[in-house]
Amino acid sequence: MRVAREPIMARPLLKIHRYFRCKPVHFFSFILLYLTAGSLVFLHSGFSSDTSTTGASRSVRDPLISEGGGGAGGGSSTSDGLGLLGRVFKETRRAPQRFGPPWMKKNRAQDVPEWAGRGVDHHTRSHGAKGKTTKGMDDGREQTVHAETSSSKYIGCYVDDTQKRALRGVSFFDYKKMTVFRCQDNCAERGYLYAGLEFGAECYCGHKIQAPNVSESECNMECKGEKSNLCGGPKRLSIYRLELSQESARRYGSAIFKGCFKRPDNVTLALPASAVIKNMSVDKCVDMCTEKEFSLAALAGEKCHCGFPTPLFTLHDHEDEELCLQRCAGEDFESCGNIDFFVVYQTQVQDNRCLDRRFLPSRTSGTVALASFPGAGNTWARHLIELATGWELLSYYFDGSLYNKGFKGERDHWRSGRTICIKTHESGRKEIEAFDASILMIRNPYKALMAEFNRKYGGHIGFASQAHWRGTEWPEFVKNYAPWWASHTLDWLKYGKKVQVVHFEDLKRDLFSRLKGMIIFLGLEVSEDRLLCVEGQKDGNFKRSGLRKLEYDPYTAEMRATIDGLIRTVDTALRKRNLSGVPEDYRPR
Repeated sequence: MRVAREPIMARPLLKIHRYFRCKPVHFFSFILLYLTAGSLVFLHSGFSSDTSTTGASRSVRDPLISEGGGGAGGGSSTSDGLGLLGRVFKETRRAPQRFGPPWMKKNRAQDVPEWAGRGVDHHTRSHGAKGKTTKGMDDGREQTVHAETSSSKYIGCYVDDTQKRALRGVSFFDYKKMTVFRCQDNCAERGYLYAGLEFGAECYCGHKIQAPNVSESECNMECKGEKSNLCGGPKRLSIYRLELSQESARRYGSAIFKGCFKRPDNVTLALPASAVIKNMSVDKCVDMCTEKEFSLAALAGEKCHCGFPTPLFTLHDHEDEELCLQRCAGEDFESCGNIDFFVVYQTQVQDNRCLDRRFLPSRTSGTVALASFPGAGNTWARHLIELATGWELLSYYFDGSLYNKGFKGERDHWRSGRTICIKTHESGRKEIEAFDASILMIRNPYKALMAEFNRKYGGHIGFASQAHWRGTEWPEFVKNYAPWWASHTLDWLKYGKKVQVVHFEDLKRDLFSRLKGMIIFLGLEVSEDRLLCVEGQKDGNFKRSGLRKLEYDPYTAEMRATIDGLIRTVDTALRKRNLSGVPEDYRPR
């Protein structure tokens, strides 16, 4: 009988099998080495994909900001810093992944820019619609500019010296995804009048252009994040003039420009410290008032006055800036005012007149709610009321992050009676009827929904990731929360015993008088000095930076149709109670 022979290919496998069966230790060593090698391959592929994945896949912070900083060819951050913004940035490493809509093409250029010319075709690229009002372009697609930016106009190509910048405000760099829109938005967010782009990737902000203009052909480098637009060149800036909203704060170094104001009747009483300064400049006056620990620096020609906002000098009556146009003796490009009209800046000095806060010494009999839909400015309004009155406000909830930020009322039970007002987002008859009166905050639902979505996925001053906005979370959130925005207001109007309606937008627009009305509603005495102090510190610790605002509209046509219908419902309910309807800027968005 003939014995079947083993197939030739099976012999090596059989030998390996017999070997490991006889020596199991070798078998387990082999398995361990195999798994280790597989893990290394997996990790390597993961790191490699980090450099090519789009911004939509994860959340990464934008670069921080520097004052004056160095750009292409060297330079360093100025000694002034950014002061009130408290952020310093200088590009020293490879730029991290940034957010960006999917139509922004990936630029695989190296972080160190090329200095060689590229032979740019000026017929196929633009300066973001040169000489026209722009709405922000990304790869040829028009986008709606944020309300704070409004619009801009390209004005020309200018020289930029690393030792003496043409625009001397804040700056930031992104050597992969810089766009005209992004630079404009960041500068407008900080209240600057001009935004300039250099070397395809660098953004500079300023109030004045302190350099000569040159031929347009010298601004010939395409933007790193959009090939359809030009972003300056080597030591050349493509500069835009921005149209700022009234709420934007213009800055000079670490100081905030407040405006041009008429000389107060009793200047010695209104601004108690003053001095004549040789070769006057904004820096010298601001430095003097900062050293003397005053929050205001007022330039009047060769004289510098220092003080605080008071009923004698409220900073409410702005004058035309042309009345203050007088060149500083020690500075060619800034105005120093004159004997009749002062140029005023807010220094870094903190006004301490409204910082003391305490609990009520005895229990109150009534309860007043500070009610709002989440994301409608409740925490901000609470901050304002605490500063204006000196009393701690309690909360219907306990939020440890708010407690750690200074809201000590988070620790007390809301029925303890040790407060003048209680923060709540509750709705429903039972919860509302537990309060004797209420201040009802209402905000544009388009803004409130986005603010609450950011808080839910990013914290009180953080941001939701791009993946959350692009994923299923955002549509589901709008579906569930938009009806709540309307029902929250309708419930408080229906079941509230005594309701004062305050629109978030009105409070931002006219803080002094609206906050004064809220304090009177609470039955408290108004201190105008405290209210003026609040105006200088209105943002507190809970204002989100504009660095990571979405560069596209997240609302679909179907979402807008639903929300517009809810706005009309709330507007009708308000008018039926003989109240003013929703503000005009709710519609159209």
